[in-house]
Formats: sequence, structure tokens, C-alpha cells
Amino acid sequence: MDRIVMHIDVNNAFLSWTALDLLEKGYKKDIRNVCAVIGGDEKSRHGIVLAKSTPAKKYGIVTAETLYQARKKCPNLEIYPSNYPYYQKKSKELFELISKYTPDIEQFSIDECFIEYTYVYNLYGDPIKFAYKIKEEIKNTLGFTVNIGIANNKLCAKMASDFEKPDKVHTLFSNEIEEKMYPLDVGDLLWIGKKSKEKLNELGIRTIKDLAESDYTNLYYYFKNQTKIMIEHAKGIDNEPVVVQREEAKGMSKTTTLDRDVNNRSELYDYLNSISNDLGVSLRSINKYASTVAVILKDQYFKTKTHQIKLSNPTNITSVIFDTSKKLLDETWQGEAIRLIGIRLDGLTSVGMYQYSLFEDVKTKEKDTELDSVMDKLKGKYGSKIINKASLLPKNKKM
Repeated sequence: MDRIVMHIDVNNAFLSWTALDLLEKGYKKDIRNVCAVIGGDEKSRHGIVLAKSTPAKKYGIVTAETLYQARKKCPNLEIYPSNYPYYQKKSKELFELISKYTPDIEQFSIDECFIEYTYVYNLYGDPIKFAYKIKEEIKNTLGFTVNIGIANNKLCAKMASDFEKPDKVHTLFSNEIEEKMYPLDVGDLLWIGKKSKEKLNELGIRTIKDLAESDYTNLYYYFKNQTKIMIEHAKGIDNEPVVVQREEAKGMSKTTTLDRDVNNRSELYDYLNSISNDLGVSLRSINKYASTVAVILKDQYFKTKTHQIKLSNPTNITSVIFDTSKKLLDETWQGEAIRLIGIRLDGLTSVGMYQYSLFEDVKTKEKDTELDSVMDKLKGKYGSKIINKASLLPKNKKM
């Protein structure tokens, strides 16, 4: 039997989950049905759209554009703050529901995962019928919708889930690649960034079919070692396994794939700020401390850089994670356009032993720990924008 993989992706996750949070708190309007976005501080030059409603999408509003640009497209745009503790809660509920059916789950991000359906095919049967069943169960039980892509590998499953949205099931099996994937714009292929698309277009490659049928030698001059994987992906070839973590995690990470190339240091700091907050909340929720912090960067040519540092003291303090990640970024980044940014925390421990040096302010460390605990509770109850440390607010620094 051919391998079967599913990709489950929450539709407009942050906006959908914020809508549920507001409705639970007595809000009379479902913001999924109006022109609304989740974003940062609108007064900040670097406040960006994190998620958008379907009505907002019809105005041409896109993820990662500035709130200023979004409001120009829709003057009546409603902007709501993010609430990461609540997002973590809904994410946990989603994966717990899916895990009732199979343990072979790879969490790809806070709002999406892969399932190796091959192993449970004999148990549940037709994958399309099963996908519709679990899609409806998620909607009826958890209150939000998902798209599900079904294919013979992870690449095509994720491509399929990105077809028409929301609340849909799509297939992209090997025998459907030429019909469903080849006609698509080459920029729609997973991991093809803006700069890569522009270069491919300059070379006369405009569709995924064009890339699949391209000459390797000609492309190698421009894309070097990424040429082979680009052409294989265009042909729908992907042998990556669904990676299942069955043991207690020794680390955790979060990455953000950007919808455009970013080469502004201050804006990259803002992404690290958001990721640090998310990871800090996650660490504290499981009473863990990280011994190593790493920053992950991927540019528009798929080149990945990772830079890490082992901390003298394990931490779960958000400001320490953020300050360390900024330092690592400064030491690693050379001004190239970034397509993906993330933070990985390794060496998780249950013991937060701290050895103070003669030059440290002990009271400051203790206050940071207490403040994070209080902020977690406030954010969980009132939303992530209710309070934040002044030291973590965007500084709008120039490069």
C-alpha cells in the first residue's frame, strides 16, 4: 500500500482562537465574520498583521504586511491583540483530540501537524472519509475550522491543505500532481521565497511544471546545492518522515515562516520578541528551564544558519530568552533577507538552580521571575496585550 500522510492546518488560527476567547468572555460579535486582523501595536511602524479574517482577505490584506498598509485597504478594519497563552490552550486541545486516533503525529507549529495515516489505514479505512470525520469533530467540539491535505508525502499533504480555504479537505496524491500542482505558479511551491521566484521567472520558469522539467545544470549556477531539492519538490518528491516525539522533550522550538523577505533588524527583533514570549509561557507552564538558546535563520535561498549559546544558568525568564536571542541574531545575521526565523531551547531541566555572580543584581532576577508568573496569569485571563514588560516592547530601532 502507498504511504498516506495528512496535514491538518487551523484556518486563520490566531484570529479564530481570539474570536473564541472573546465569545467566551461575553463579546457579542464573532470577529471571524467581519474585516478583522490580529496584530501588534498599531502606533508602531513595525506593527504587522499576524492573522486575518476571510472578509479581510477579500480586501487584499495579507499576513505580515504592516497594520498601516492593511488599514489603507480597509478603513473600518478591526485590530485585536494576540493572546499566546490562550493559543497554547487551544493548540493543546487540538492535538489531544487528534491523538485519540493515532500517536503518529508531528506537531509542525502551534496550529498545524502531520499525521502518518499509513499505520492506521486498516483501522479507520478510507482516508478521505476519515479526514471529513475529524474535520467535523474539530469544528463541533473545539469551535474552529481546519483544512486537511491528504497525499503520499508531507510536502504534497501541506501543499494540498493550502488549496481553497476554509474548512476543506483536499488531496494531492502522486497521480494528481500533474493535474493539480503543475499548473500552479512556481511561487506557490513550498519553500520558494520571493527572491527565488523572481530569479526563476527571469529564467523563464513560471509554473511548477516549468521547474519540474528544468535542466539541473542550468539552475545549479543560480541555486547551488538547493537545486536538486527544488526540482524534486516540483515533481512532488519528498521522503521526509513524520517525526514523532514519544519521549519527554529535551527541547522546544518555535519558528515563523515569513510571507515576505525581511532585512530590517528591528522587525526581526519584533519576531524574536513574539517567539520569546511564546516559548517563555510554554516553559513555565511545564515547570522547565532551558540551558541552551539557539536562533534559527533561513534566507530566501534556503540557506539555514543556527547559532547557539549555553547559558551559565538555566532559565525560563522571557526577558533572558529575548535578550539572548537578540545577541545571537546580532552575531549571526549579516543583513541578508530572512524568510524564516525561530528560537530553539535545549537542555530542558526541572531544576532552576541559579548561581549568582558578584556583579549581578539578585533582586532583579527574583523580580523578573515573579513578574513573569504574574504576567502569565494576567495574559491567560485578559489577553496578551493587557500587560508587557517595557524592556520587551518594540524599540523601532534602525538597522
